[in-house]
Amino acid sequence: MKIIHLERSRLAAYVRTQITQWFPTGDDAELALIDQHLDEALGRLERCIGAVRMWTPGQFDVLHSSQYCIFLYYLSNTIWRREQARTVCTRIFLLNKALNAIDCFYEIELPEVFFIGHSVGIVLAKATYGNHLVLYQNSTVGKNHGAAPVLEDGVIMYPNTAIIGACRVRQGSIIAQGVSVINRDTEPGRIAFQGHDGGLVFKTPHHAILADFFRDV
Repeated sequence: MKIIHLERSRLAAYVRTQITQWFPTGDDAELALIDQHLDEALGRLERCIGAVRMWTPGQFDVLHSSQYCIFLYYLSNTIWRREQARTVCTRIFLLNKALNAIDCFYEIELPEVFFIGHSVGIVLAKATYGNHLVLYQNSTVGKNHGAAPVLEDGVIMYPNTAIIGACRVRQGSIIAQGVSVINRDTEPGRIAFQGHDGGLVFKTPHHAILADFFRDV
């Protein structure tokens, strides 16, 4: 994969420098795990970028904030999967939070293909996330009394949306801007709007909206 604005050989050092500048604590020797697992993280990123319609396949721009945000998640999650190295994973998580204003913990298992429109204010709990997920600014997935949502494949969360508690968000569900889904299920392939009584109103989209985002749906 071609890396824009930075040589591939400098990428691990670039991340290490950011971490040590922002969070000069912990065992810096553990940062060698970034070099060790960089190729796997980049492979996961390449698969994701290649599926997003508005991005150029095979290119990773380190100055593209959404792409870099996804890269930092994949890097922290990959190191966690392979090494259970909590300190370095936490520092990468905190770097992502500082740079991109996203709360996306390294233990969360996001899918192999997802899209972040704008990362600011996104908060993701340890829930179940299906493939071809779309996230926009100020979208929240959270638990309620220990119950976590299940998001099936092809869920779109537009800005200022929330999915909280014992929810099953069915395949192809679209959560319209400003809508909260709390302790209830959605209808598959339909757009959820907020009803006047606080409930949800479901409508059928006029076209295949998910195909606007991804090449492989």
